[in-house]
Amino acid sequence: METMDDYKNELEASFRKINEGDILSGTVIAVDEEEVTLDLRYYAPGIIKAADISNDPDFSLVDEIHVGDVMEATVVRTDDGQGNILLSKKEANDVLAWDRFKQMMEEKTTVKVRIKESVKSGVVAYLEGMRAFIPASQIALDYVENTDAWVGREIEARVITADKEKEKLVLSGKSVAWEAAQEERNHKISMIVPGTVMEGTVESLMPYGAFVGLGNGLSGLVHISQICTRRIKKPSEVLKVGQKVKAKVLNTNDNKISLSMKVLEEEMVDTETVEDLSDYANKETLTTSLGSLLSGIKL
Repeated sequence: METMDDYKNELEASFRKINEGDILSGTVIAVDEEEVTLDLRYYAPGIIKAADISNDPDFSLVDEIHVGDVMEATVVRTDDGQGNILLSKKEANDVLAWDRFKQMMEEKTTVKVRIKESVKSGVVAYLEGMRAFIPASQIALDYVENTDAWVGREIEARVITADKEKEKLVLSGKSVAWEAAQEERNHKISMIVPGTVMEGTVESLMPYGAFVGLGNGLSGLVHISQICTRRIKKPSEVLKVGQKVKAKVLNTNDNKISLSMKVLEEEMVDTETVEDLSDYANKETLTTSLGSLLSGIKL
């Protein structure tokens, strides 16, 4: 049978003292276009009006909030005149959100945000109802000149600045995009089999070797010792930027493509040598027998 102990926590919660300014946590039990109703485990429910939910002008209660969601909000009035506790999520955000933003920044948490507007030098999005700035240099991998074209797009980003005193929240999509690009690049490299002969274009020359563009966003290094069979002091003695070359993949260790032109040159020499010896050995007049050496000699 149920006893009073079974309801001890509920009873204690219902008789606790609630004051204006307290931050409470509750479960959404109803939501419509005008307000959200929370179960506060108290004798009175909590009400959050639409205007007190988010600073995002396009925020939709029925789309973004669902029954069962847990929300934190600040007590604005202990009685709204109808026996409800009037709450504000916006005020709670002003207190709690900055700690969460700081934690997101420290843990490099990836979040999804929708770009709402284009402003000078960047765009604006909203994270947990708070206005956030994304510089044009941090929207994507490359600097975004036309920020207007990004309005309405959803991107993955991270918090890079969370200054509560200055109310400055800055996000970056570049770091997430860079990691995604690196992951895709590493996957492409993992599909390359060592020993494969590839054709590419010399992209740049360095004192230690040449970087060759292989297409598909990939490039490999031909170390100076692997450019040709003869010894050279610098790659420019043999190669020039823009030149088409063929090279064999030596390895893909550490997600770096190591190439060799020298190996192909050596293989070509070996092949030609074998072919020449084959032709030489097939001549019917060739023999190393003593009789052959003495034939034709008249005594």
